[in-house]
Amino acid sequence: MTSTERMPTVFLSHGGPTLLEDAEWTRQLADWGERLPRPKAVLMVSAHWEQAPLAIGATDVRPLIYDFWGFPDEYYRLKYPAPGAPELAERVRKLLRGPGMPVHDLPDRGLDHGAFIPLLELYPRADVPVLQISMPTLDPQALLEIGRKLAPLRDEGYLIVSSGSFTHNLRALNPNGVAPRPLAEFDAWGRAALESGDVDAILDFRRKAPAAKFAHPREEHFVPLAVTLGTALDEIAKPQQVIEGTWMGLSKRSIQFG
Repeated sequence: MTSTERMPTVFLSHGGPTLLEDAEWTRQLADWGERLPRPKAVLMVSAHWEQAPLAIGATDVRPLIYDFWGFPDEYYRLKYPAPGAPELAERVRKLLRGPGMPVHDLPDRGLDHGAFIPLLELYPRADVPVLQISMPTLDPQALLEIGRKLAPLRDEGYLIVSSGSFTHNLRALNPNGVAPRPLAEFDAWGRAALESGDVDAILDFRRKAPAAKFAHPREEHFVPLAVTLGTALDEIAKPQQVIEGTWMGLSKRSIQFG
C-alpha cells in the first residue's frame, strides 16, 4: 500500500555496477528500501544525465542505458522493468515549466546506471513506477531552486531521489577501501555542514570545502545533493545520515530528510 503521508526525500551515493557484488552496500540499500514508506512513484535525478533544457525521460517501457565501460558481460544484461510514471511526468511539467524554464520530453530515454543500479537494491521487485529527469545545469543554486519547485510532490506520495556520490575521484580509487586523506576531509566537512544545516556552505562547496577539487574534479556527482536540499528546506536541520563509510575509498554517504 502506498503511503498517504509526506514522503521522505533522498540523496544517495551510487557506485558502478560492481556495487551489486558488495554484500555490505547492497544490504544497506536493501534495508533502507524496506524502511522507506512505499511511494506512488520515484522521481530520479542522476549525475549521469546532464541535459539542458530540463528533459523528462520515458514514461513507459524503455531500455536501460548501460553507461559504463569495460565490465563483464553480465552487467550489460541487467534488467529493471519498472513501470513508467506518466502522471508524475505531468506533475513535473506543471511544477517546473515556466518563463525561462522550458521542459522537454525524451520518450526514448531510459534509466542510466545512476538510477537503475541503486533501484535494483532499493526496490528489487521493480514494482514501483520510476521517472527520470535530467540535470539542466551544474549550478547548485539553480538545482536548489528546481528542488524547491518539486517539493510539493512529497505531499502527493512521490519519493524524490537524487543520485550522485559524496566524493567522486576515480583516480583516487583504493581497492583496500580506505579513503585518501583529502577525500576523508571533504567527507567529514560535508557531514558537519549537513548536520549544522549550512546550506550556503554546501552550495558554495568549491570555495568552502577542504580538498573540493580533489574530491570532485568535476562537480556533477555532488550537485544532485542541491536538488534534495531544495526539496527539504523546511527540514534542513534534520538530516538522517542513512549510509556512511567508504567503497574503494569513495564516500558512500547517503542522507534522508523526513
